[in-house]
Order: sequence, then structure tokens, then C-alpha cells
Amino acid sequence: MQTQPAAAHNRPSIVTGRADHLIFIAVTLLYWSTLYVYVPILPPFMSESGHSAMLIGIVLGSYGFTQMVVRFPLGLLSDKLHKRKPFLILGLLSGALSCLLFTIPGSWLWPLAGRIMSGVSASAWVAFTVLYAAYFATGEVTRAMSNISFMTVAGQLFGMTLSGWLAGAYSWNAAFIAGIAFGVAGLVLAFAIKEPKEGVARAPISLTLLGEIVRERTLAQVSTLSILAHGILFITMFGFTPLQATELGADKGELTLIVIAFMVPHALVSLITGRYLAPRFGTWNVIAVGFGLSALFTVAIPFSPSLGLLGLTQAFNGLAQGLHFPLLLGLAIQPFEPAKRATAMGFYQAVYSTGMFAGPFLAGFISDRFGLEGGFWLGGAIGLAALLLTLWWKRAARLQQHGISR
Repeated sequence: MQTQPAAAHNRPSIVTGRADHLIFIAVTLLYWSTLYVYVPILPPFMSESGHSAMLIGIVLGSYGFTQMVVRFPLGLLSDKLHKRKPFLILGLLSGALSCLLFTIPGSWLWPLAGRIMSGVSASAWVAFTVLYAAYFATGEVTRAMSNISFMTVAGQLFGMTLSGWLAGAYSWNAAFIAGIAFGVAGLVLAFAIKEPKEGVARAPISLTLLGEIVRERTLAQVSTLSILAHGILFITMFGFTPLQATELGADKGELTLIVIAFMVPHALVSLITGRYLAPRFGTWNVIAVGFGLSALFTVAIPFSPSLGLLGLTQAFNGLAQGLHFPLLLGLAIQPFEPAKRATAMGFYQAVYSTGMFAGPFLAGFISDRFGLEGGFWLGGAIGLAALLLTLWWKRAARLQQHGISR
């Protein structure tokens, strides 16, 4: 009699076949490619159009600002409706529209509108993860999240790698047009994604639980660190590093090599951080090393005299950021029972968007007055601050474990 509940527990919420998985994978890859196909060329594109570093920073930062405002309410609405597929469709539609807005010449307001729309698209990501998890049994959710994390990096890498080649072989607009094509193709395929009419339920994001959850010390700590981590990321590879490369003489095609130098180590290290490095060396130690290396190699960017050395700084920066990002994500939900994890993750994702906004916004403001190197010095200072906070909180956690009050 006990085998039936166990069997039910091990069945996925949505029974799927191989074709359903392949369609979902294709849509996810197209979604991330749409969002990232122009990211490496956006700062050089705007600079060549005569826009200042401050305006570039505002445009780059609007992506995170939009997610700060939209992501949490979108998650609440998705949970209330028990529907995920409409939000996938919204994500792809807004992603394609964002690329279209970048093709309109003239005012810097068009790139701003495009980047805001891409923030709306990125806010739909939580619906992808919830729906994909429903394709797996409860005991296989970790495998599902590992799979979808790999799809994320693969889609970003494909889009960003294609970006420089398209711009070099054709024009700046070629990357935006490719983004439109990816978004439209994903949008069409998304209608074939399997979701039952009654939708997919999960423990919902809860406003009543929010006050209790934000008082959890670990969540507050890792959310703070994630804000700083995203600030560095959106100052460097997803921000002003491509502009530094063009100042060193990189053509549009060579931007691809800078992207690969960052993304490949980032992806590979992300796969082993939680599985091998954290259990062996300690979670807080690995996070500290990640921030320390990231600070060092961010400051090294403006001192790189050649594209080869710039690529080396990106390889180490990609490695460093691959050390702490997966661990912060895991720590964000670790202290909570399953019923509270959706709310904790919704809060965490909304909060770290602050770094996506503040990092490039402040770096653009500083770079406008002190040159690009000022922005990278800011990124290094953020990394150092994150390192010091990590070491402080690691010590506090150790003292707490031993029952020592300070």
C-alpha cells in the first residue's frame, strides 16, 4: 500500500516524451540567444553612434532596473494563474521586440527602450524553470535545474559568439536582426510546448511569507553578495569590456574571441563548483576566492596592452565568477523548507537585479569623467568589498557554529 504514494511521488507533474523535451530545449536556447546575441556589440555600437559612456551605462543598467520592478510581480501572477506557458511566450515576444527597437536609428532612447524590453523578457525566466521542473519527478529536480542551467549558458554563449561575427561580416544591425529571428522562431515553437490546461502548481511566491523570509540572515548575506557579483559581471563582460577591446583595436569579429575567453571557463567551472570544489574546500572559501580573483582581474583589464592579455583577464574573470555564482544561488534557498523556497528565490532574483542596474550605471557615470579605467576600478573595488564581506560572514558563521557570541 505504501508503494503507490512513492510511485506517485516519483512521477513528473507533466508526463512528457522525448519530443517535448527537445522542443523545450530548442525554445530555451532560442530565448537566451535572443537576449544575448547583441550584448558584446551593444557598447561599441552605441559608442560609434556618438553616445557617451554615461548614456551607455544608463542603457545597460536599464536591463537590471526593469527586472527589479517586473520580475517579482510576474512571478506572483504566474503562481496565481498556475500558468507558465503564456509567460514563456511573453518572454520570447518581448525579446524579439527588444532587438527590433535597437534597429531604429537616431535617438539613444531607442536603445534604452530596447534594453528595457529585454529586461521584461528576462523577467519571464522563472516560468521556464518552473515548467521544466514539472517535466521531472520530484527526486530529479536537481538534474532538471542542472540541465536548464547548462541550456542557459549554451544559449548565451551561442548568441554572444555569433554577435561579433555577424557585426563584422555584415553590420551592427545584423546581430539585432538575428535576435529578432531567434525570438520569432522561439515564439512559434513555444506554442508547441507541453503544459496541461489546468497549468502547473507549485508552492507559490507568498507576500505573507516575505517578511519572515527576508529576516533570514543567510538570504540577506547571499543576496547582498549577489548584488555585488552581478555588478561586476555587468561592468565587465556584459558591460564595458567589449568597449575596452575595441579601444585596443579589436574588430567586430575579434570581439567573439573575447566572449569565448570569458564564457567557456565560466561555464566549465560552474559545472564543478558545487559538486567538487565546495565540498572539498568549503563553500565560503570558494566564494571568497572567486571574489578575490574577480577583483584582481577586473582591475587588470585597463592595464592590458594587447588583445591577447585582455583575453587572459577575461578567462580568469570567467573562471572566478563561475566559482561564486552557483554557490550563492544554492545558499539563497538552502535555509528554507520547500514551501518557502519559491518566495525566497523570487526575492533573491529580484534583489540581485539591483547589481545589473547599479553596476553599469555607476561605471558609466565614472567612465564618462575618468575614462574607461575608472569603471573597471569600480568593479575591482566592488569585488574587494564582496571578498571582505565574505570573510567576515564566514567567520561569523564559524563562531555561531561553535556557540561563541561576539
